[in-house]
Amino acid sequence: MSVDCIFCKIVSGAIPSKKIYEDDDVIVFDDIKPSAKVHFLIVPKLHVESLMSCEGAHQALLGKLLLLAPKLAAEQGLKGFKTLINTGREGGQEVFHLHLHVLGG
Repeated sequence: MSVDCIFCKIVSGAIPSKKIYEDDDVIVFDDIKPSAKVHFLIVPKLHVESLMSCEGAHQALLGKLLLLAPKLAAEQGLKGFKTLINTGREGGQEVFHLHLHVLGG
């Protein structure tokens, strides 16, 4: 956990979110600035700065993020969706805690 990370604060409950799913490894909540009718974030509870920071030890966690996307998208009423992982400042990443955007509708 990173003390200054907004997503770590959401994971800990210090900052509220509109949560749609949570388990031991991830928390999923609606994006506060949605770019689509449905726009939620799948965020690992483990603080990993970005996709560039991932290693072999993160393989199962990355797989979990991707497998959760279609399940949760369907639960949100989507028949199709787009996924996005911004990586690094030049890749458009604004919060430096790995997260997967799911957008549709």
